[in-house]
Formats: sequence, structure tokens, C-alpha cells
Amino acid sequence: MHVPAAKPRLSLPRILEMNLGFLGLQFSFGLQLGNMAPIYSYLGASEASLPLLQLAGPMTGLLVQPLIGAMSDRTDSRWGRRTPYFLFGALLCATGLFLMPLSSSILMAVSLLWILDAGNNITMEPYRAYVSDRLDESQHQIGFLTQSAFTGLAQMLAFLTPSLLVWFGMNQDWVDAHDIPYTARIAFMVGAVLSFSTILWSIRSVPELPLSPAERARIAAEPKGAGALLVEIGSAIHAMPPAMRKLALMSLFQWYAMQAYWGYVIYSIGRSVYGTAQAHSSGFHSAVLTNGEMAAWYNGVAFVAAFAMVPLARRWGAAGLHAVCLVLAGAGMLWLPHVTDKWLLFVPAIGIGIGWASIMGNPYVILAGAIPPERTGVYMGIFNMMIVIPMLLLAATLPFLYGPLLGGDPRNVMTMCGVLLVCAAAAVWTVRERNAEGLPVGATHEA
Repeated sequence: MHVPAAKPRLSLPRILEMNLGFLGLQFSFGLQLGNMAPIYSYLGASEASLPLLQLAGPMTGLLVQPLIGAMSDRTDSRWGRRTPYFLFGALLCATGLFLMPLSSSILMAVSLLWILDAGNNITMEPYRAYVSDRLDESQHQIGFLTQSAFTGLAQMLAFLTPSLLVWFGMNQDWVDAHDIPYTARIAFMVGAVLSFSTILWSIRSVPELPLSPAERARIAAEPKGAGALLVEIGSAIHAMPPAMRKLALMSLFQWYAMQAYWGYVIYSIGRSVYGTAQAHSSGFHSAVLTNGEMAAWYNGVAFVAAFAMVPLARRWGAAGLHAVCLVLAGAGMLWLPHVTDKWLLFVPAIGIGIGWASIMGNPYVILAGAIPPERTGVYMGIFNMMIVIPMLLLAATLPFLYGPLLGGDPRNVMTMCGVLLVCAAAAVWTVRERNAEGLPVGATHEA
């Protein structure tokens, strides 16, 4: 097999095609974000328990992604380096999506969420590494920001699907024997098809580059076994680049805020717009659909904003741009709980959409430029630990803070999220990037 001397530059259509699988993957995440908390409520869960019931995502991310990252760095198979993980993860994801809306108890829903999140995480980390592997360094920004754009498009479609079904004539209050709306059932089954088919399309259309003889020799020389993987993860953490260490504090504030927002925004809208806290009421069903429409809107904003950020990131640097976007998102979340009219919700959602586009792209631009190529997989997995640890911290703390500190009111959770995003902006502002010549972003030799 011919091994190219340098990574070939890809056209924009090819970059879009290689990231199409991200659309299916993020459609799955969108369905979880918009529907898992309501599904738990339909099955009888309390609001305070929601962070604990959502532990599957952060726990599987913490356990799976670093291991899969280290394993994929050391994989040399006839199917490729990352491809075997794409396919197995996509199959698990599709299975979890298909069965989730058929849940008859909280235990069944929790169990299926663990399967679904395991599949998502097995696919996610190698997909990030695949972009870094496949593209020349000069195309990393467009590669990762294209993933961000597909995240916005996919989650827009996922959040909007139940409302589209209602607009086409389905009754929003038509539920099964376990109070789960049939709109959710159809949306999850559409997601099961998309999650597998789009990933299969991407890896067939834009296959991985063959490994060079030097890379094959390095992989063959690596020690094998679970112990070696754990040593590799520990060594990578010890040798972590300074820019990546600074991203850890940003991630703490950023992902605690985002996880809390996704968990409680429907309940905030239910109280502020529809005047209800009852999960089985028609008003709550309306709040679920309204959140889906608002989330579709902010993900549509994210889709457009991600492409607009490409030249801005080159000029200002991904860190500075990300800080500005986080402030806009924080302002949107601070404003949200004070809105009492459905259609005015879409105004603060613009800031949230801009922030979300940046969250899914710019930190990875910073990371890809700071880590050694031969350790891309393990460092992408470790970076995911910085995402899931704040989510675990949320599960460990918010159930105890929800009543005493936040008054049992999800609108106060939205205010807390806004403040934390501003703190994240301050943290990422301290990250200083360097360009390919080793100079600070925006500097020249003449300067």
C-alpha cells in the first residue's frame, strides 16, 4: 500500500464528507440532551436525582475514552487504526437508541443509557483523532470547526424532530403505557439509523491514511497489555503540555455549567413560560417541545457560527475567540430564566449557540496544536477526562445544593450556569497559543 510522503490537503467537500459521521454521532447526543431528563421524569424520577441518573455519560467517558485513545494509538489492523472503534461504537450506539424509548422503568432506562453512552464514547475519541491524523496541520482549524458545525446541525435536527412530528399531526400528549411520548420513540429510532449509516459512509468515503513503516515499527515495539495502556495514560498525563493543563480549569467551569444547563433547562422553561412543575402535565410536554425548538435554533446558530469562526480563530487565536464566545453564552443563560414569553427565548439562545459552536471546536484547535502527533489518541482521551470529571462533580454536588442553595428552583440553576461560563472565559483567556513558526498567534517575524 502506498504511503504518501505528506498528508494530502483535502477540499472542503471532502472534509465535510469525512465529518458526516459526526452528524450521526451528535444526533444521538442531541436526543439524549433533549429527552433523557424528561424520560426519567415520566418514569417517576425526582428533579434533584437527575444528575445522578445521568452518570452514564461522564462515567463511561472517564473510563472508556482514555483507554480507547491509547488503544487506537497502538492499533495496526487491516481495517485501519481508528476504524474498528468507529464501527463497534456505532453499533452499540444504534442499539441503545433503538431500545431507549421502549424503557418500562428507571432501571431499564439507566441501563440502556450506559450502553448508549459507551457506544458514543468509543466512537467519539477516535473520531477526534481521525481528523488530526487525516488532515495536514494547516487544515486542523477547518477540520475541527467543521465537526463543530456538524454538531450544531445534528443537534438542531435531533431537538427539532419531536416538534416536526407534532407539526405534521402527531398529538404531543400521545404516550405509551409508561408515559413516554411516541414522538420520542420515533425520534430515537431515526437516530439509530443515522448514527450507524453516517459513520459507515464517512469511513468508506474518506478512509484513513495508511501507516508509514516508521509508525508500524513504533506500534510493533510498544509494550502490549492492559498494564502498558495504563502506564501510557499515566506517562501522558505526567508529560502533558502546558496549554493543555491550562485548559483543565476552563473545562471545570465550562462543562459543569453545560451539564447543569442540559439537565434543568426544560424545568426552567416549564416554570417561567408554562407555569408548571408537573412532569405529567400538558404544559410540561409543551416545555419539552419548546426546549427542542429553542435548542434547534441555537444549534442552527452554532452551525453557521462555526464556519464564521475559521478566519477569526486564525486572526485572534482560538483561545481569545473562545473566551469571547463563552461570555456571550453566559449572558444568554443569565437572561434565560427571566423570559416568560416562548418566542423571546430564542434571543438569549443566540448567545448560547455561539458559545456551543466554540465549545465543540476551538478547544480542540488549541489541543491539536499542542500535543505530539504520535500521542493524539491518548491525549484526546485525557482531554475528555477534563470534560467528564466536571460532570461527575455535578452529580456528586448538585443533588445536595439543589434545595438548600438553589431553592429547588431550576431557574436558579440557569443563573449559576451563566456565572460559571464567565469564569470559564476568564480561565481560557490565559492560554497563549503559538503558530507553526513558534510565535504567539498574530505575531510576525517583523514584530
